[in-house]
Amino acid sequence: MYVGAGVSELRLAAIVAALGGELHGDGDQRITGLAPLEAATAQQISFVSNPRYQQQLAGSKAACVIVGPALQDAALRRGSCIVTDQPYLYFARLTQLWRATLRATRPLRGATAIHASAVVDPEATIHPSARIGALCVIERGAQIGAGSELRARVTVGEDCVVGARCLVHSGVVIGADGFGFAPDGERWEKIEQLGAVRIGDDVEIGANTCIDRGALQDTIIEDGVKLDNLIQVGHNVRIGRNTAVAGCVGIAGSATIGAQCTIGGGAVVLGHLQIADHVHISAATVVSKSIKKPGQYTGFFPLDDNAAWERNAATVKQLHSLRDRIKKLESEPQP
Repeated sequence: MYVGAGVSELRLAAIVAALGGELHGDGDQRITGLAPLEAATAQQISFVSNPRYQQQLAGSKAACVIVGPALQDAALRRGSCIVTDQPYLYFARLTQLWRATLRATRPLRGATAIHASAVVDPEATIHPSARIGALCVIERGAQIGAGSELRARVTVGEDCVVGARCLVHSGVVIGADGFGFAPDGERWEKIEQLGAVRIGDDVEIGANTCIDRGALQDTIIEDGVKLDNLIQVGHNVRIGRNTAVAGCVGIAGSATIGAQCTIGGGAVVLGHLQIADHVHISAATVVSKSIKKPGQYTGFFPLDDNAAWERNAATVKQLHSLRDRIKKLESEPQP
């Protein structure tokens, strides 16, 4: 590792020593940053995983490009490269290495990094290796695990648990009351939310996401789950391990989502549904029934100009009556 003018540097040989891969080029070449193909300079490293970007690869000024075996020859015609079976995964690990390099130049002071403006209840438990950012609020009985980091303005409600090595971005609220009200004539009677939220290890939660506490039992986010920004997770939801959920998704109360699932941005999962393991939901899909088998599921009406959309929508509204007419015709004796 090298530090110059406030910028960390890594030699290509050091990158390969840490992450593997096959280097074609000068191992002493110093890298000062990571950048996209089209923007990279002669001191930066980039990556390409899709053969469709061969033109951008050929024109890139990057000092080195991470590629798969299929693009090795094209990359070599351009200059230095690191060849690996999974370039995108390699790039992800390189970003982690780079962040660790930056942090090594700016070590934390003190054993426990709790910002002076954070409000931590005396009955909360925070592991000495956790980091609590500015203006965070950690309420009574809450627990923050080893190596976790809470960015600015995170709120962790009473008795909620955040596991080890979690990253919680700014504005996240863990343990707000779930949306529970009983009708009483023309008014609503509040149902006190007596559960909490339990978050496993290695979870990342994006900015301004809200995870509601359970009504009676806990809301559960299992190990390795990745939640994007602006997600609403209702009370008593359970999200299985290593599931990834993109931004602006809404998950209604008591839904159960399996392990290794993905949910595209803007999708909605209705309450009390069961989604199996290895289910992949396309963006903007409304999940209105349980999904019992793995696979890709999509449910949205494609964009069109308004006049065509109205005609198609009118046709869709007639499908039920058309189906009945067809069934009637099929049931009649054939001549």
